[in-house]
Amino acid sequence: MQPLDLADAGMIRACYETHVAAMAADDPFEPPVSLAIFTVRLRAGSFEPPREAWYVPSEADGVVAAWYQAEFPDPENRDRVWLTLTVHPARRRAGLGTALLRHAAERAAAAGRAIIDGGVREGSGGEAFALLAGATLGQAEVRRVLDVAKIPAGSIAQLRESAARAAGGYSLARWTGVTPDDRLDQVASLHNALNDAPMDPGLEATAWTAERVRDRINGRIARSPSRRYSLAAVHDASGEMAALTVVSVDPAIPDWGHQLITAVTRRHRGHRLGMLTKAAMMDWLAEAEPAMRRIETWNAASNRYMIAVNEELGYQVWGQPYRSAELPVSAVRQS
Repeated sequence: MQPLDLADAGMIRACYETHVAAMAADDPFEPPVSLAIFTVRLRAGSFEPPREAWYVPSEADGVVAAWYQAEFPDPENRDRVWLTLTVHPARRRAGLGTALLRHAAERAAAAGRAIIDGGVREGSGGEAFALLAGATLGQAEVRRVLDVAKIPAGSIAQLRESAARAAGGYSLARWTGVTPDDRLDQVASLHNALNDAPMDPGLEATAWTAERVRDRINGRIARSPSRRYSLAAVHDASGEMAALTVVSVDPAIPDWGHQLITAVTRRHRGHRLGMLTKAAMMDWLAEAEPAMRRIETWNAASNRYMIAVNEELGYQVWGQPYRSAELPVSAVRQS
């Protein structure tokens, strides 16, 4: 086991190649990811918490046989570690996954963390591995994809017009890239609005502030080559940002769009603002990203409202659901 130098582009590329091989074997529905975006994910993690990565080299051919990244969330959920663990398909059934998991558990214990969190695809070898290790499976997340070529002519315009009739008194605003300084507080409020979405028991909701959006979200955006599109609905009378939807596009893979946040604040719900912003986003992307052919989104299986909006737009289930997996650090160390 060796620490992964996150400044070493060659080693990151080797981990990327292992990731690509693993996804081809485990989840062929996974949209492709470029080396540049993978590098950002490995170096910055999810909103830039403290993190570390370790790997097992393959002496035979110089590839990375297996690797993991551990993220140590803060300031919330300081009892947990978010773990991403990958073993090359050609190196499996040799105990590498178990060795990585045990190593990660020791690192978690040293940091005072009691729980390892991850995600596994239903029916996969990863799910079987997690259950064998003693993990408890939690909330299901379902991936859906919108095939742009299959959208009936005029349907997006009709959905937008219908939503606009229900959303009188709201105006649309949009920007690309980082959140402007004068919108940091508003975007923080929209991220906080997601805290009443379905969530596994025991998880602490993230408390977003303007400073946190600037430092962690804008910081990550600034490091990424992705093109990022943000579109908001603003309440005319109060000036409050009532809804926000965000889509990113990897310039190396422009035929795929990735839906990020879509949120509506509680006091402004019931005006079809989710549909309005998502339909308006589709119009924007048609102009800004003419090469886009598909957009992926994820929803908790129990999030009926957003699933209904997405299916009305034409999104369809794509591949198997993923489940959250929670594993006590003590169980791994005692095994």
